[in-house]
Amino acid sequence: MSKVQVVSELWEFMKQNKKYWLAPIVITLVLFGVLLVLAKGSAIAPFIYTLF
Repeated sequence: MSKVQVVSELWEFMKQNKKYWLAPIVITLVLFGVLLVLAKGSAIAPFIYTLF
């Protein structure tokens, strides 16, 4: 299953079942993941890891 397929299935589920409240949770998790990936090799990594 490709990533695009997973995203489209999630969107269809949210649309069909009127679960729009899931959108902010999914967006937050994606942004958090991107932040961790980008900060992995950068100079700000020690400061981000102290937050958690």
